[in-house]
Amino acid sequence: MIDKIIDSCVRNRVLVLLMTAVIGLGGLWAAANIRIDAIPDLSDVQVVIRTEYTGQAPQIVEDQVTYPLTTAMLAVPYAKVVRGYSMFGTSFVYIIFEDGTDLYWARSRVLEQLNFVSAKLPAGVSPQLGPDATGVGWIYEYALVTGPYCPDHPNGLWQDPEDEKWYASPEDADEDARGRLVHHRVFEKASKVWVNQMTNQRFDSYEDIPPKFYDRVAEIELTKGYDACPLDGSPLAAPNVDLSDLRGIQDWYLRYELTAVDGVSEVASLGGFVKQYQVIVDPVKLLAYKLPIGKVRAAIARSNIDTGGRIIETSETEYMVRGLGYLGAMTAEEITAVGDAGGSVENFRSKRALEELRQVSLGASEDGSPIYLSNVAEVRLGPEIRRGIAEWSGQGEVVAGIVIMRFGENARTTIDRVRDKLEALQVGLPPGVGVVVGYDRSDLIDRAVETLTHTLMEEMLVVTLICILFLLHARSALVAVFVLPTGVLLSLIVMHLMGLNANIMSLGGIALAIGVMVDSSIVMVENAHKHFELETERLARGEPPRSRVDVVAEAAKEVGPSLFFSLLIITVSFIPVFVLGEQSGRLFKPLAYTKTFAMASAAILAVTVIPVLMVYFITEHVLPVAMTLRKRLMVIAGTIVGPAVLLALVPLPTFGAWRLWLVLGWLVISTTIVLPQRILPEERNPLSRLLERIYDPAFRFAMRHQWGILIAAVLAVLLTLVPLSQLGSEFMPPLEEGDLLYMPTTDPGISVAKSGELLQQTDKLIMGFPEVQSVLGKAGRAETATDPAPPSMLESTITLNRDKSKWRTIPVERFYSGWPGWAQWLPSLVFDDTRPITVDELIYGYDSTDGSRIKGLNDAVQLPGITNSWTMPIKTRIDMLSTGIKTPVGIKVMGPDLETLAKLTNEI
Repeated sequence: MIDKIIDSCVRNRVLVLLMTAVIGLGGLWAAANIRIDAIPDLSDVQVVIRTEYTGQAPQIVEDQVTYPLTTAMLAVPYAKVVRGYSMFGTSFVYIIFEDGTDLYWARSRVLEQLNFVSAKLPAGVSPQLGPDATGVGWIYEYALVTGPYCPDHPNGLWQDPEDEKWYASPEDADEDARGRLVHHRVFEKASKVWVNQMTNQRFDSYEDIPPKFYDRVAEIELTKGYDACPLDGSPLAAPNVDLSDLRGIQDWYLRYELTAVDGVSEVASLGGFVKQYQVIVDPVKLLAYKLPIGKVRAAIARSNIDTGGRIIETSETEYMVRGLGYLGAMTAEEITAVGDAGGSVENFRSKRALEELRQVSLGASEDGSPIYLSNVAEVRLGPEIRRGIAEWSGQGEVVAGIVIMRFGENARTTIDRVRDKLEALQVGLPPGVGVVVGYDRSDLIDRAVETLTHTLMEEMLVVTLICILFLLHARSALVAVFVLPTGVLLSLIVMHLMGLNANIMSLGGIALAIGVMVDSSIVMVENAHKHFELETERLARGEPPRSRVDVVAEAAKEVGPSLFFSLLIITVSFIPVFVLGEQSGRLFKPLAYTKTFAMASAAILAVTVIPVLMVYFITEHVLPVAMTLRKRLMVIAGTIVGPAVLLALVPLPTFGAWRLWLVLGWLVISTTIVLPQRILPEERNPLSRLLERIYDPAFRFAMRHQWGILIAAVLAVLLTLVPLSQLGSEFMPPLEEGDLLYMPTTDPGISVAKSGELLQQTDKLIMGFPEVQSVLGKAGRAETATDPAPPSMLESTITLNRDKSKWRTIPVERFYSGWPGWAQWLPSLVFDDTRPITVDELIYGYDSTDGSRIKGLNDAVQLPGITNSWTMPIKTRIDMLSTGIKTPVGIKVMGPDLETLAKLTNEI
């Protein structure tokens, strides 16, 4: 069967090449549209139910809401774990499903159960499903900050970070610089601290530093300050917004606009103050007026409602009649008048609502005079009870937003859309309000994909060079290596059709298969070389010549079937990986899939495309020898220069960053194809002769001492058992995400205000390290079902500086370190004498050259009443989803009552 396939392909070469071109174009399209993420989604299929039971204690929430919901959810098909969390006024229920369950099918089954259990819940309690997202769906976090601004440029300025020039709009900059402009709406004053590098003690002023510490103190710029507008030098203006205004901007402007972005499931708000009208009733006055509290509540409800009327026809025109009853209602004319006067419509509406609320009638007194709400209560505008706080880089409270990606979406593309939308929305922000990024997963995605892509390119280049060295014929090497890019593109097509995303595991599977993929092509090309040598010998003996097609077909059919099935056997070896379940399956299956796709693609290409390419390229002259010089130049211009010019000039939106390499690659490949090259026999290859001289005596020695070699091999295997038994094991290697997550634990009964105070203190201490770029702190929970954190849970997302040159360095012990100083000069030009500190050294400190201990982040935030925990954002989400615990190791204690649980916990 394989022989027939090879014969058919060799006889229909044009059709095979056309199909290969289609596969190449399809692979490029798949590469441009495939979903990209840093790592596979290791989270379970989950559905979250969030229920608000305002003002109720956790025990009441547990008994009346959480318990009925959790027991009802146990009946949901394929639900393997149901967890319930009861907090003040809020219930969270997490339903974890078995692997392979469709998320939207699971959500529909949960909704069915909610319809039955809703009747058992207290009146007015309405459970809601969380977003259709996974446990690692937090892909982007931002904060709304305030600060001085340029009054003549309320929409901000744009800066070119390369030459530090400022522009009033992007159009003022050169076209080639517009892509790197950075938008600034807020201009903070300069903020510096001085840190003792030995003890990490902070000094806010240089005058506070003891003279004996001058040589140990490093100056750290927290924020680059501006005393005036950097464009025109005019004085900066102070913003006129507070935390409640920022929360209003987030809830009623940014949140809705970002939720509409394709790929976004939910945008959660955090921090600030939610405005509410508060009625503080005086019970003594209620008793004096003989009014029940229920009557007050009913009167307030009646006062804030519109009523419908009917239609009246007058003079051939109909008018709709209704009763305006909403508090603070304004007509269009009033809104226009307030805006023309330069006032705030929102403030005007709030003041009117307060006055109308105070005038709500509750009835009449014994003497017939009306009783107003203001007679028995204080009416004011105040903040809603909050269970979460956001903080920015130790500078104080801010309002934050968390973008949660929808299940199955492309993380990289979604982040780009969110970033572009945020930039467009900043035009509508008030002056002095800006958006800063607290967490952006796209950097991790880009670094992960770029690392694997460069590894693939390096492997292809190394394989190409090795093929050229052994074959001494560049075109033959290209034929052998052709299976690599084509096989990768074919694998990407299958990945896209199966819904697999590109990440470090899936691309790693392709990287593992690179070396094996090219084996079949190399063997086939070498066999073709051998057959052409035999054909030359036949012609020397005077035998009739055979066509190149027949020689290539014979060579390919001789080894093709064996190569094809050998690749399939290696592919089948990965079948056990596909039976893995849960997190191990979700981690390793992408690698097994892509390696299988790549190997299968190589097997197919080896018996279809490679024989066709051998017919055309395993020759000394691709162009006919009799072709005139003019025709040769025309062919060279058409095949080398023309496509290179097109690659250099045609817009390439997806592969624009690769333009230079694409042009250079085409020039090298096309030149290699066109130039004449001699085919040397294997005996004239010096590298092959050298290896044969080394291998031949070694092989003969092994054959003479067979038993000795076998015993040595067995002993070598046995010797590995001892170190193998002492090796540690880990589910997955640690991934340096580029960001840290500081999650200290505080007293469970801590107040929200105190949590915010601790949060700002720790964030300010963390910002004192030069390796830290920014810190977005969170105390408590955001307004989303995916965040059940209590006020005692602090989270600081630490963005580390991507520029390693700004990190502290430590000396590296090199082989020449003990040499005299003059002798170290030459090797120091090749090797670095220092290296940046590692992330672990940043966290836990390190030893300096003089033996003293340099303290790290963990030492800096040793505050009374908190227990430190250092991890990374994605890793933490995975751990918490799997076990409900934020660290890899945790202990759950169960007992009859809280007193017993507390006693057991302290003992543990």
